[in-house]
Amino acid sequence: QVQLVESGGGLVQAGGSLRLSCAASGRAFSNYAIGWFRQAPGKEREFVTAISRSGINTYYADSVKDRSTISRDNAKNTVYLQMNGLKPEDTAVYYCAKDRGSYYGDGMDYWGKGTLVTVSS
Repeated sequence: QVQLVESGGGLVQAGGSLRLSCAASGRAFSNYAIGWFRQAPGKEREFVTAISRSGINTYYADSVKDRSTISRDNAKNTVYLQMNGLKPEDTAVYYCAKDRGSYYGDGMDYWGKGTLVTVSS
């Protein structure tokens, strides 16, 4: 069993920055890839970024790849998402999720409850 808790969301002006955190408890966090997803009002949930178990491999959606950095600290069981140059269209609830495998792509099996990011224009 894995529990994931997101934090760091809030209200920010366009052009600003936020760092989201995903703290995990439970077994073997460092064995699995972790991803971030987001769901804007009235839209389907979409992939944002992911990181492999070692942190060496990272994956980004085109919409954020030049403005975001994902990282992890396995000693702290935490994954971070640094987002810069935020735009109103980044407004969404951001979720972190655990992958079934070491690299992103095996399907996510545990999800956090999300943290709300609101970007004002």
